[in-house]
This record gives sequence, C-alpha cells and structure tokens, in this order.
Amino acid sequence: MFHRRRATMAAFLLPAIVMYGVFMLYPLARGVYLSMTDSLGGPIANFVGTDQYRAMADDPKVTAALWHTVLYAAVVVVVQNGLGLLFASLLFRRPKVRKMLSVVLLTPALISPVMAAFIWSYLFAPTGGINALLDLMGLHSLNHVWLGDTSTALYSVAAVNIWMFTGYSCAIFLASYMSMPTELLEAAALDGASGWRRFVSIEWPLLAPALTVNVTLSLIGSLKVFEFPLVLTNGGPAGATDTLTLLVYRNVFGGGKFAYGVALSVVLLVTVVVLSSATSSLLRLRERRI
Repeated sequence: MFHRRRATMAAFLLPAIVMYGVFMLYPLARGVYLSMTDSLGGPIANFVGTDQYRAMADDPKVTAALWHTVLYAAVVVVVQNGLGLLFASLLFRRPKVRKMLSVVLLTPALISPVMAAFIWSYLFAPTGGINALLDLMGLHSLNHVWLGDTSTALYSVAAVNIWMFTGYSCAIFLASYMSMPTELLEAAALDGASGWRRFVSIEWPLLAPALTVNVTLSLIGSLKVFEFPLVLTNGGPAGATDTLTLLVYRNVFGGGKFAYGVALSVVLLVTVVVLSSATSSLLRLRERRI
C-alpha cells in the first residue's frame, strides 16, 4: 500500500520535474557552458574555460554597471518600501478612503513598463512636465536636465520604478495591517499607546513577514531592471545608468560578443541569487527573534 502511494505521488510529480528540467535546468546548464566558449551565437564554438570571466574582471564597464545595479536596487528597495509602508499606515487609519486610494496607488502597475518609461521620458525632458511644474510653483532654480545629468540620471530612472511599484508594496503592508488582532490594538489604545509609540511597539513587529516579502521582491525586481534604463536613457549619459542587464543585451544582440554577454548574464544571476537569498535569510532570522 505504501509503495503504491509513493508510485502515485511520483507519477503526479513526474511531469512537473520534466518541465522544470527542460525549461529551467537545461537552459541554465547550457548558459554556463556557453559562457566558457568563444561562441558568436552560431553552431561553432571553442571551449575557452574562464577566459570570458577573466576579461570581465578587467572590464571597467562591468565594474561600473555592477555598481549602478546595486545602487539602483538599494534606492528602489528603501524608498519604495518606505513609501509603501507610509501609505499603508495612512490607509489603515482612514477606512473611508482606503478602497479608492488603494486603486489609485495600484493603477501605475497596470501600465506596461515600456509605456511608463515613454511617459516619464516626456515628463523628465528639459521642457517637460516636471520642469514646467517647478516653473508654475516659482521654483525656477530647481529646473534640471534630469536624464541628461550624470548626477541625477540613475535616481530619475529609479524614481519611475518606485512610482510604478509602490502600490504593490503598499498592498502587501496593508494586508498585514488588516490581519492584525483588533484586541491587541484596542488594548494598546487603552494603555495609552498611540501614534509613533504604537507603531514601534505593536505594528512594526507584526509587519515583519510583510517586510520580508516586500524587500525580497523589490530587490529581485530592481536588480533585474531592464526596460526603464533602456527606454529612458539607453545607459547614458556617459554610461551613468548602465546596468548589468543592459550590458547583457548589448553584447548578446548587438556587440558581436555572444559568449561574453552570456557570461555577464551568469554573473547577474549569481548576484540576484546571492543578494536576495542573503537578504531574505537575514529578514527571516529577524522575524524569529521578534
């Protein structure tokens, strides 16, 4: 009976295991192999070992792109989740407008990233909406070439990412707020805990699982960002918004360095897995200590 049950379970799992192997493990193994060749994308390729990775270590464009990717992810994770938490806290305390404002916050996420990037490219233009708004407010001195200045381009691109996905972070934090025991919140109110004191002592610890989910998801998404820097700046000005995904794209599809681009994609994959796994593990450890 026991063996029959195990055979039935194996029969149900087999299609999923085959699909995972064909569509996940094989492409991954094939990619790692190609990164150790001199392939130009055709059927002929010679095994060159770690030559592509050694060339990468001496390439200043890769070092700069890695730094831009990590900085971009750090800005997005901190600001997006900070705003998401702030909006969720405000909406939790304003039940009358909660549903309407939740829809408003989630609306940007319904737009495709490419379309959102095109819209914001007009807003960031020297004569675009942001500078026009500053003029209208009498803040002419703050007018700026947002995407054309190396000091603001990366943060401007990150702002579009934050605008688009803050609603997701807010929704997850708000769901966690809604699941908090009302008895606990009422007892805290009776004890005189309100405002910042209630947030630090009651709400923040209970929001720990939502924080883990939000930080991990936003970190993975921002490390893999591609559409926003491609459409808004194409890596410019002077490479200030070059990310690892853009380097992969240029080398694989336009640079005639197929194997080098594949090696870059392997580095990107390792970066995403290591950083997201480490962050998630630390946050889950924090959950258990609270």
